[in-house]
Amino acid sequence: MTSPTTGRLCAGRVVAVTGAGRGLGRAHALAFAAEGAQVVVNDLGVGPGGDGTSAGPARRVVEEIAAAGGEAVVHDGDIATTEGAASLVTTALDAFGRLDTLVNNAGFLRDRMLVNLDEDDWDAVMRVHLKGHFLPLKHAAAHWRSEAKAGRPPVARVINTSSGAGLLGSVGQGNYAAAKAGIVALTLVAAAELARYGVHVNALAPAARTRMTEQTFAAAMAAPGEGEFDAMAPENVSPLVVWLGSAASDGVTGRVFEAEAGRITVMEGWRPGPTDDRGARRSPAEAGETVRRLLAEARAPERVYGAS
Repeated sequence: MTSPTTGRLCAGRVVAVTGAGRGLGRAHALAFAAEGAQVVVNDLGVGPGGDGTSAGPARRVVEEIAAAGGEAVVHDGDIATTEGAASLVTTALDAFGRLDTLVNNAGFLRDRMLVNLDEDDWDAVMRVHLKGHFLPLKHAAAHWRSEAKAGRPPVARVINTSSGAGLLGSVGQGNYAAAKAGIVALTLVAAAELARYGVHVNALAPAARTRMTEQTFAAAMAAPGEGEFDAMAPENVSPLVVWLGSAASDGVTGRVFEAEAGRITVMEGWRPGPTDDRGARRSPAEAGETVRRLLAEARAPERVYGAS
């Protein structure tokens, strides 16, 4: 009998999505399932600031996938712990026998201006975003390395979730912006280190209406009028994530993309700009003169989000 998923982009693939109970993660999980993937739906069900837990959001997504004829299981472990991240991988292996794609998406906000930002709020946001990307990536990569060494080279994919805040900065979000910038650097290192094992690693900076954005950027995230294109719907971002998570994205690794509405942009990171090498040490005044001249030749930086 022909599988009902045959011919779909992710037929036969197993995908784990963190933070998949709501917002972008939910949209990604549903989109992968619609393309034939079996999905591990991770979510702790915490509040917008990381408070409380609930199994409800992840369970409801699994039920949605099953109602549409797909296959999914709940993972309710804390992926910012070694135990929780390791069990994300073992859940996929126990339920479906393999793991092909990891989408790191979990996160929450604790926004403050820097002078009002508590150490606990810094640590909590760094933990869920940066550590919550590192640990699942580490354990998935260890599994794929073992597969490669056993003569079963994977066609593995990782999609990390950065943000425009991490690429440009965002006023009032120093902790979040720093974590999301760190995710970009982690992506570049992972892509370089894991290529030999058949693992592609990319990052995405999405813009969409979620619990994390609908209040912070209320005007930009407002729902459209009846019959108008909903530019900020999370579902607009998921097609790129699904493609990057599929075998069709062969050769695309170490890249950062922006995605919102109907727009996809390849981001180009730090590259050497104007330079001056005099072959000798400068005085501080001479260094300043050189910098002023080079800045006059350089492109102006993009504006930080929220800057006046």
